[in-house]
Amino acid sequence: MTGTSTAAAVVRAQDEGERRWWYGGGVHTWKVTAEESGGALLLFEDSVTGGKSSPLHTHPADETMIVLEGEILMHLAGAEHRVAAGGVAFAPRGMPHAFLVLSATARLLCLHTPGTCEAFYRGASEPLGDGPVEPGPVDFGRVRASGQEPGGIEILGPPPFGPGGAAPSAPE
Repeated sequence: MTGTSTAAAVVRAQDEGERRWWYGGGVHTWKVTAEESGGALLLFEDSVTGGKSSPLHTHPADETMIVLEGEILMHLAGAEHRVAAGGVAFAPRGMPHAFLVLSATARLLCLHTPGTCEAFYRGASEPLGDGPVEPGPVDFGRVRASGQEPGGIEILGPPPFGPGGAAPSAPE
């Protein structure tokens, strides 16, 4: 069986791909864009530092996170899971989720299927040049504004993690 595709083949080496400062904190290196994949996916590497967390949110696409280096705490639909190098976490579209970097640094390979979230990530990031990266500002206002655009995300609330990565305790 043969089919037609609007996608072209893409091959990139470890450090190749468009680099962007993500206003949620971290550097994205885009490996395969939605345009390159004919809309099938968006694949990027996320390099982050310890303590970085995302707000509780949902996507209109499935999100798979593969931990290449380091360790994260993944919050999926109210349950928390430690995911270390070589591990994977999958958040189906619409599932509330967030993550917290537990190690000093981490590298994550993030796959969105389909690639509908690309406009959101572009709106909440800035292109970077080659060479070393100085951490830029974290601006969740810009992330939230970009999330309002079609294909964006819905921010449901603050990161669901308490001190030391534990779930916040309920008020007494």
